Amino acid sequence: MTELKSRNFKRLYKKEIADQKLRANLKKATIQASDKRNDSFAEVDFNFLRNEAKKIKQESVSHLNDLLSQFEDRAHKNNCTVFYAESPEKANAYILEVARKNAVKKIVKSKSMVTEEIQLVPFLEKYGIETVETDLGEYIIQLAGETPSHITAPAIHKSRTEIAQLLHDKIGIELNDDPAFLTGEARKALREKFLSAEMGISGANFLVAENGTVVVVENEGNARLSTSAVKVHVVVTGIEKVIPRFSDLRIFMRLLGRSATGQKLTSYVSLIRGPRTDKEKDGPEEVHIVLLDNGRSRLLGSEHQEVLHCIRCGACLNVCPVYRNIGGHAYGSVYPGPIGSLVTPLFFGPENAPELPFASSLCGNCTEVCPVGISIHHQLLAMRQEIKSETKGGLEKFVFKNFRKTMLRPQRYRLFSRLARIFSSTPIARKAIKGWTDYRDLPQLPSRSFREIYKSNKGKG
Repeated sequence: MTELKSRNFKRLYKKEIADQKLRANLKKATIQASDKRNDSFAEVDFNFLRNEAKKIKQESVSHLNDLLSQFEDRAHKNNCTVFYAESPEKANAYILEVARKNAVKKIVKSKSMVTEEIQLVPFLEKYGIETVETDLGEYIIQLAGETPSHITAPAIHKSRTEIAQLLHDKIGIELNDDPAFLTGEARKALREKFLSAEMGISGANFLVAENGTVVVVENEGNARLSTSAVKVHVVVTGIEKVIPRFSDLRIFMRLLGRSATGQKLTSYVSLIRGPRTDKEKDGPEEVHIVLLDNGRSRLLGSEHQEVLHCIRCGACLNVCPVYRNIGGHAYGSVYPGPIGSLVTPLFFGPENAPELPFASSLCGNCTEVCPVGISIHHQLLAMRQEIKSETKGGLEKFVFKNFRKTMLRPQRYRLFSRLARIFSSTPIARKAIKGWTDYRDLPQLPSRSFREIYKSNKGKG
C-alpha cells in the first residue's frame, strides 16, 4: 500500500505555513507561472479549446474499457507488451520482474507522477537497483531526499540559492547559483547515467487508442534519452490517459504546454510506437506498458468521473490561494493542490485523506483555469458532503442545525445577533475560534444592527 501522510494534514500545513521563506518562494513562482499561462492563452481561443478537450475526455472516459482494449490490441501489433496493474504492488512487482529478467542494475527515469504514486523508486532501490531521476527538478528532489512539491515543477519550493548549495553538497560542484551553470553541471552528472543504464522508465501524457502510440511531452530531452538510449523501456501510466484518435492530440498539445509552463508547445514531443526494428540503429529492444488502475475504475459512472479528465498540467495549483501558502508537501500525497485534494481521497479512499477536500477556499480559480473544464470546486464541495455524511457531525452538526433554526425565526435571529455583537469583542470569543484567528483577523461586528439604526432614524426626514 502506498504510504500517505494526508492524515497528518493539520500538523503538516501548520509547519509549512509558518515557513516564511517557503511562502515567498511559492508566491513568486506560482504568480510567475500564472502570468505566463495568461499571456500564452491571449493568442488562442481558450474556451473553444477547453470545450473540445472536455468533449474528447468525456468520450474517452465514457468508453474507457473499449478504448483500452483497442489500445492494447494496437500496442501488441507494434510489438509492445501491455500489463494491467490493479494496484501499486502489482505494478511494482511486474517492473521488478522485467528488470531481473534483463539483469538490470541501473535505471534512468524521466518525470512521472504515476511512478511517484506507486513509490516505484524506493521499491526498486530496496532490491539493489539504482534508479536515477533525470528530470532536473526530480533530480534535485531525489538528491534532497524529498518528494515533489508540485505536479509539473517538483522543486518549486526551493530557491536557486538552496539548489546551488544542495548540488554543491551532493555532487561537489562549485558553489554558484547561476541557473545555466547549475543546469550544465547537472547535465554532466546525468550523462554518465544515461550511457550506463540498461533500462529506462517513463510516464505517458496520452495513449492513442487508434494506433497504440504512447505520447510523452517534456522540455529537457531527458525523457527522450530515457526511452531510446536503453535496452528496455517501461512506460508506467494511469488507465485514464487513453484518448480515441491521433487527431485529438492537436487540441491537447495547444492546451498542455500553455497551462503547465506558459509555452505554446513543449520542447520535445515523443511519439512512441514500439521497440526498434531490424532497420533501426537505436531505440529499445523491448517496450513494456504498465497501465495502473489503483482506484480509477471505481470512479466510472460516479459523480466524480470527470476527475479522470485531468491531464496533470498543474495550473490549478498555481492559482490556488491555499497551495500558494502551504506548498505541496503539506498535502501528504504525491498529488497536491485542488486536484490533489480530490484525487488522493478518490484513489486511496477518503478515510486516508479526510481533511484534504476541506483545504480549499472554494474560490473557483481552479475551475476557471482547468484546460479540460473539470468543476474542481464543485467536486470538492460534493466530497465534503460525502465525508460529513459518513460521520456523526458532533458539535458542527449541532451548530449548523441551530443556525438554520435561528435564521428562520426573526425574534431568535435578533436576539442572537445582539449576543454575538457583545460576545465577539471579548477574549473568550478569540479563544473559542482559535483555529480561525491563528491565521486571520476576527472581524469586529458593528455596535448596532441595521434594523436598530433604521428604527432609531425612522421618521427623521
